[in-house]
Amino acid sequence: MQGGSHVLSLYRLMLRKGRSLQLTDKNFYFRRVRDEFEKNRYLTSKEEIQFAVQKAEAFLKNDRVV
Repeated sequence: MQGGSHVLSLYRLMLRKGRSLQLTDKNFYFRRVRDEFEKNRYLTSKEEIQFAVQKAEAFLKNDRVV
C-alpha cells in the first residue's frame, strides 16, 4: 500500500506541473487535480488506492492533461 507521504508527493508534483501549462486553463487543471485527490481521500481498499496512485503516476509520466 502507498504511504501518505508518497500520495502527498504526487499531489505536489501535479501542482508543480500545472504551473508550466500553456495551452490549458490552469484554474481548471488545479481544480480537477484537487477534486480527484479529494474524491480519493477516503479510499480504504488496497486495490482502489493502488489504482488511484498508478493513475496519477501515469498522468505525470505521459505528460498529458485529461
